[in-house]
Amino acid sequence: MMQRTIKTASLSLLMSLICFCAFARDVSIADAIPLYDAIKYDKGFTSFDYVNPNAPKGGKIVMPAYGGFDNFNPYILKGTASAETAGLTLDTLGVQAVDDSTTVYPMIAKKFELPEDKSFVGFFIDENARFSDGSSVTADDVIFSFNAITQKGSPIYKIYYSDVERVEKISDHHVRFIFKEGTNNRELPLIISQISIFSEKDFAGKEFDKPSLTPPLGSGPYVVDKFEAGKYVAFKRSKDYWAKDMPSVKGMYNFDEIRYDYYQDTTVTQQALFAGNIDTRTEYVAKIWVTGYNNEIVKSGKIIKDEINHNNAATLQHFAFNIRKNKFKDKRVREAVGLAFNFDWANEKLFYNQYKRIYSYFTNTGMEATGLPAGKELEILNKFRDALPEEVFTKEPALPSNKNNDETRENLKKAVSLLKEAGYDFVDGKMINLETKEPLEFEVFGNSANGSTFTRVMLPFIDNLKKIGINASFRTLEINVFKNRLDNFDFDMAIMSYAMSQSPGNEQRELWGSQSANVKGSYNKIGIENEIVDKLISGVVRAENKEEYAAYVKALDRVLLNGHYMIPQWYSPFDRVAYWDKFEHKHTDLKIGFQPHTWWMKSLKGINKK
Repeated sequence: MMQRTIKTASLSLLMSLICFCAFARDVSIADAIPLYDAIKYDKGFTSFDYVNPNAPKGGKIVMPAYGGFDNFNPYILKGTASAETAGLTLDTLGVQAVDDSTTVYPMIAKKFELPEDKSFVGFFIDENARFSDGSSVTADDVIFSFNAITQKGSPIYKIYYSDVERVEKISDHHVRFIFKEGTNNRELPLIISQISIFSEKDFAGKEFDKPSLTPPLGSGPYVVDKFEAGKYVAFKRSKDYWAKDMPSVKGMYNFDEIRYDYYQDTTVTQQALFAGNIDTRTEYVAKIWVTGYNNEIVKSGKIIKDEINHNNAATLQHFAFNIRKNKFKDKRVREAVGLAFNFDWANEKLFYNQYKRIYSYFTNTGMEATGLPAGKELEILNKFRDALPEEVFTKEPALPSNKNNDETRENLKKAVSLLKEAGYDFVDGKMINLETKEPLEFEVFGNSANGSTFTRVMLPFIDNLKKIGINASFRTLEINVFKNRLDNFDFDMAIMSYAMSQSPGNEQRELWGSQSANVKGSYNKIGIENEIVDKLISGVVRAENKEEYAAYVKALDRVLLNGHYMIPQWYSPFDRVAYWDKFEHKHTDLKIGFQPHTWWMKSLKGINKK
């Protein structure tokens, strides 16, 4: 019996070696995963350019967070998670540099397995990778994490990783993600590398999809030290962090303690900063940035105002229509409502000309749809010409100008014409649907973190809508209520913002894809179900080269803009940060924005370093 077992095992091993050798002829073992072009940091780099690799360790930083939390798992639909916990306590298979967002560098995975036919991606797990209790990170943990997130996490992740057919354990420190046949998704290896890795043993006897205030066992630079649900969470630097000397981590995570205090309103945190209750604050209100820091604390230099340039894609801040509502199904109605929003007035009177108008779904990426389609973009759009409105090809994307009263009046006249084309007309001063006899009216939701600042923006917008017979109202909801209403698509219009990628890809499916339109909790709050949009997103993720990729992004942008699914708001080309003068950060020409995980204490005298 023993002899038979040995022979069988030997045969199995031999067959595995034969299969692997045949496989390996077309497989490369790489130190990084690039999307298209050459990587910025070659093998042997010692740290990223935007960090100080010799930054001292020690001290504490207190920062604000908004809303609240009732669990520590941001991957599930239920509850409200402390997102900071995952970022600080859970490592991922790979990381992307702020100044090289299209390449993945080693983290838990020390090497990457890339076949020529792109049928899978493999990860060789660093034997030194450890969870904070000292246990090893293994292939079983990677497989558990992927299955838990896609099967028990928010439904959006099942869509996000839908091109993965299965995960295979090759050995304790080698795992492969096998892609579905015919998949040509160049970004898929990169987004798989971003999965947070949980400990399988830690979840034994626990339910992954149930909110819990027991912090998960992680392998990251920090552990949860103490917290009070909904009020604060404090993290302690792990003294035995396994990756502290890795090139992709060197110079980061320098504070012994990081604490997040939760607030319901962004404006309240300004007084918290002045009182010394928090150490740093990002300012979101232009008026406050210009006029609200004129005090002795700032004048004396105790608090520093800093405008840190970034090259990020503009955060897509917008008024989102819920096009599941009958009133917003006609794009002419949506365009008409958009014509009533006067950004130029708001920027001058309210924002001190601090902002630029968002003019694209991909503003500040270099892949915006501008002018008329040409070249490769036109070639792509021509494939769908019969199914697209002619203005996609003949009308340049442009937002309404409101430089003076005459332009504003013309925009409102055009809005009325569009509404009449859509079957509306004035009846007793109200814009009425002539078929259903229902007035055009709707409610706009904001959340408590930004509602107070948006009230002054909404009043002139509502007034302009009233001039064309539309009754609109604005309501601020507590953050958790706001989230719940949007997750269940229970709204007319909402003020929303998405942090867009500098390299748009698979996430576009969740944002605008038909698959996610009716999945509660998805990012497709608008409810877009457009076959051409779906095909263009597929083109983005399957593009074979950078030129084709950029052309597909522009084509997608052009079609989305033509749909008038949202009213774009504004963005700033820099992060406005105020902080107490006890911190240092590397000053560089690289436009990286506010990166607190690269900062350190200016002086550690009297601080008990760990």
